[in-house]
Amino acid sequence: MSWNLKGSYVETCSCELMCPCNLSLDHGATYDFCRVTLVFNVREGTVDGTDIAGCKVALIADTPKVMTEGNWRVGVFVDDAASDDQFEKLVQVFSGQLGGPMAGLAPLIGEMLGVERAAIVVEDDGVRHSVRVGDGIDFEVHDIVPFGVETGEPVRFAGMFHPVGSDLTMAEAKRSRISAFGIEYDAKTGLSTSDFSWAA
Repeated sequence: MSWNLKGSYVETCSCELMCPCNLSLDHGATYDFCRVTLVFNVREGTVDGTDIAGCKVALIADTPKVMTEGNWRVGVFVDDAASDDQFEKLVQVFSGQLGGPMAGLAPLIGEMLGVERAAIVVEDDGVRHSVRVGDGIDFEVHDIVPFGVETGEPVRFAGMFHPVGSDLTMAEAKRSRISAFGIEYDAKTGLSTSDFSWAA
């Protein structure tokens, strides 16, 4: 079964600015945990012949201070506008069943908290990215444009190990209200990209 997805991505987590976990998964988080929300806005793609364009997926995770220790607790939201076939295919991709980046993270997951349908709204406006997932998740992050950079180009991580890609834009949280699957936190930092691309 072959598949490919392309779109935009935004995340936010509980660490202070410059999340150590994004520098390397074996670096301890700012606090005794890392709580993170990963949001995928799929612009185009197919999974085993099923068109996935326009669908959105959000994952929320509660991990130990050192992510590589495993025992992650993870919950998944799939766009309530997705058809039953799209829903099934997206769950297979984002659970790692069909290979790809999420398959590499699957061994770190100790508890699946559930998969639910929810309205997912993603708005990208220049350096501003806002997300609402059902009634429990509402956050906004802004890409960080360094002082003195006249082009307005935000700062990027290059060469990182991350399921979305190795080159992501640094962001900081401007607003957050996150409570889902028993996981609650105040977002402080984030990442974004307008062009994630997966295939397997």
